[in-house]
Amino acid sequence: MIHRESGVFKTSYEADMALYPLPIARWTMAVLGAIFFLLIPLTLHEYYLSVANLVWIAVIGAIGLNILVGYTGQVSIGHGAFMSVGAYTAANLAIRLGAPWPVTLLAGGLMAALVGAVVGIPSLRIKGLYLAIATLAGQLIIEWTINHVTFISGGVQASIEVPRPRLGSMVLSTQRDMYYFLLVFVVLAIVGALNLVRSRVGRAFIAIRDQDIAAEIIGINIFRYKLLAFAISSFYAGVTGVLYTYFLGIANYEQFQINVSIDYLAMIIIGGLGSVLGSVLGAIFVTLLPIVIRLAMEAFGGVFLAPQTVLNLIPNLRLMMFGALIIFFLVVEPEGLNRLWRNIRNYFRIWPFAY
Repeated sequence: MIHRESGVFKTSYEADMALYPLPIARWTMAVLGAIFFLLIPLTLHEYYLSVANLVWIAVIGAIGLNILVGYTGQVSIGHGAFMSVGAYTAANLAIRLGAPWPVTLLAGGLMAALVGAVVGIPSLRIKGLYLAIATLAGQLIIEWTINHVTFISGGVQASIEVPRPRLGSMVLSTQRDMYYFLLVFVVLAIVGALNLVRSRVGRAFIAIRDQDIAAEIIGINIFRYKLLAFAISSFYAGVTGVLYTYFLGIANYEQFQINVSIDYLAMIIIGGLGSVLGSVLGAIFVTLLPIVIRLAMEAFGGVFLAPQTVLNLIPNLRLMMFGALIIFFLVVEPEGLNRLWRNIRNYFRIWPFAY
């Protein structure tokens, strides 16, 4: 009798279009808000808060990539490059002009959106594997540009140190401060994505994903909406890169290489394509996976293997686990963790009855 829709009546269009129309859903979100805004930051150690901060940054980037890949059906392997565009834009504005973080954050997102729209131009003519190769070329071109243009990268090391963001006279120097700072943007990213996919633009994205020729026949400008999908996804990526730069205190191209793009693809595949919740679950899973593997190997690996063998095995085991999990979800549950959650939710929707 949990999550029951019966007996819940809407008397206005606004109530019918609410993000969480059921009372139990609203109560659940209120409880989650209390947990994430009060319980976790006030009880966890600084190390675990730093891990949570990495998760929040990954959530924003995964949502942006899922808008492009999951909702619009445009394959991209250049997400890390768009993150680097936002990161270096913000770093240069902060260091050269002394711009405050709201300006650098917006500028980084907009610059990444512009570059993403340019990279997405081939999407009118190509799709699938060919589009993936085109975005891979964009990733490599952006990496080369950052490394070789001194004005952008700041020198041989391609690293620019960035001061921590400030709120008035307060510097966000602790992990707890950064936790609240990042969590606000996670909430904005989730709410923005949920409303986007329910809008006319989101429905156009889904129509293009399901059948682009049919979408064009019914009047959807597929080129415009494909570019818009690239721009929105890249904006999310740029904001992710800016937040990651502020979190680490440095912009470095090694943080945004091709392996980062693959990690984000793994997040949305494991979490579930075409789902905001799947992006969140996938980001949490993929971010925590290497940490859990390392802790497990350090705790139990010495029982079976030599200590040096354990240290050498940890990074390779992470890659093997990534590959195995992607294959597992593609074969067993293509819709990822989001589908598993929906199955659990649907079970309790009719529980204790079998129909």
